[in-house]
Amino acid sequence: MKKSRFFLHLVMVVFLAGCSAFSVMSDYDRKYDFRTFQTYRWPAENEGIRKGDVLVENPLVYKRVQAAVNQQLQVKGFRLTGSKDADFIVYAHAGVKKRRTYHQSFGVEVPFGPYRWYRPWWGPYGGYTYVSYYDEGSLVIDIIDARTKDLAWRGVATRVVRDYRTAEDMQRDINEAVTKILENFPPGAEAAGK
Repeated sequence: MKKSRFFLHLVMVVFLAGCSAFSVMSDYDRKYDFRTFQTYRWPAENEGIRKGDVLVENPLVYKRVQAAVNQQLQVKGFRLTGSKDADFIVYAHAGVKKRRTYHQSFGVEVPFGPYRWYRPWWGPYGGYTYVSYYDEGSLVIDIIDARTKDLAWRGVATRVVRDYRTAEDMQRDINEAVTKILENFPPGAEAAGK
């Protein structure tokens, strides 16, 4: 019995890792004319990201995210500047949440090893439930109007957290996440004027 449950949990972990494509969404404030945004900067130290943020705890990962964002924004025609007169400020945040998922099984249990397990109950009053846990990571990119300090645009990518064997694997996933997040920035072809 324990062997079969262990095997099912192992299969679910592999399944979740295999289905770990990014889920991406974005939203923006419609009062902004994004055609006026030409230059950007990163926050100064006193404007920085908050304590408890995964990127604060991992400054090397933060630098990798910054490099990926810079590359994507420059491809879109925006210019990085150190000046306080930039049109917008880019904030990057990250976090990890524990998630759980439930798997309901009904009827006959599949045999494993020398034992066969039979579940005599069928339908809504029988069966059993498996619970599995995983970590879900989120990367958030905020575009802040530098003049008013208001949030103008936000993009978020989420997916199951992976363990990386190499820095190159991590950078590849960061690049993919940032590319997908910034795909819809600036919003609308006519609003972007690009």
